[in-house]
Amino acid sequence: MRNLILLASTAVAIAVLATDPAAAHAIAGNRFFPATLVTDDPGVADELSLPTISSFKTGDDPSARELDIAGEYSKRLTSKFGVSFGESWTQVKSPDGGKVQGFQNLEITAKYQALTSAAHEAIVAFGLSTEFGDTGADQVGAERHSTFTPTIYFGKGAGDFPESLAWARPFAVTGVVGYAIPSRSHDGLSGNAKVLRSGLVLEYSLPYLASHVKDYGFADFVNQLTPLVEASFQSPVGNGGGKTTGTVNPGVIWSARHYQVGAEATLPINRDSGRGVGFVVQLHFFLDDLFPRSIGKPIW
Repeated sequence: MRNLILLASTAVAIAVLATDPAAAHAIAGNRFFPATLVTDDPGVADELSLPTISSFKTGDDPSARELDIAGEYSKRLTSKFGVSFGESWTQVKSPDGGKVQGFQNLEITAKYQALTSAAHEAIVAFGLSTEFGDTGADQVGAERHSTFTPTIYFGKGAGDFPESLAWARPFAVTGVVGYAIPSRSHDGLSGNAKVLRSGLVLEYSLPYLASHVKDYGFADFVNQLTPLVEASFQSPVGNGGGKTTGTVNPGVIWSARHYQVGAEATLPINRDSGRGVGFVVQLHFFLDDLFPRSIGKPIW
């Protein structure tokens, strides 16, 4: 966590030194940060993730098989400020053959892209996510209380590395650090802990390699790939919250002009996080490119 905070602070400092107007997508200079599957990217854009499908075994004893089908719509109100609406449907199958299903709580996020540095390929944004309690189904774990999560988002590309490290310029990191605060400390006899939520993504952009470092003559399909590893963690703070849980997700994103497709494996970090290998896949649309003169442009 200390390293995540250091990375965020570094990105803030770099972006303060040189800022440029925000662009559609998460773009800083030559750097395009693709929309990642598990952690949110630092950009503000008009986009739609539909569907995002994940499947994994839970950390319960015995484990149950959970399937989530989610969607998220993001809309820019101005060039730097936007809101997103997220919802997911969950199905849980227990080992004895029982099955429950239903929607999770509605989540709305407001995000402001505060700093963008083209020269240093850096972005910093701040946001507030609100999960509205009692808008989902109890049987799939939707909480009765609401949760408010102030969050910092950051991204930094390696395009300013020296010529001796040109091979490393396609690397980039993005990340999030948020603090989830429940609207009340207890639901009946159950305590509601505050939760530190963090995520970090390491990616290597083959589009960046071909366009801004050296074109090795790979097929167009290969030149549109971004291999990456995402890591996401939740650390309860007080009130009987339990252990830190999370996953490490290696995968790849294929990006076209109007959409992208991503797929990752899901590897739990401990027994409380789940068992075995799961997966997540996503289809993501860039509405600002698909509909630049209508629903894909800022309202103001």
